[in-house]
Amino acid sequence: MYALVNYNNFYASCERFFNPTLCYKPIVVLINNDGCVVVRSNEAKQFGIPIEAPAFEYKELFKKHQVHAFSSNYSLYCDMSNRVTPILRKYTPDLEVYYIDKSFYEI
Repeated sequence: MYALVNYNNFYASCERFFNPTLCYKPIVVLINNDGCVVVRSNEAKQFGIPIEAPAFEYKELFKKHQVHAFSSNYSLYCDMSNRVTPILRKYTPDLEVYYIDKSFYEI
């Protein structure tokens, strides 16, 4: 049996780590030249912003609810993921890092 470790809203959490004033504020992270939403904080999800939403279609909603939109920063997210991985390895030597924000391990 395998377990999935999914770092929930990881990219948004990384943005908050370096800017704590964003805690408890709605955040979205955009991909494809800032075209689509790839990550939503729990606060942003409450406004009904779907994953893969075209950002231009939600521009007014972002403004109305003060949603902070960030361009994806994979250098930052990889660095933070590399900080999380050793912590997970303390609990299992069989960790398989699948992606920046996902890992598997055998139970």
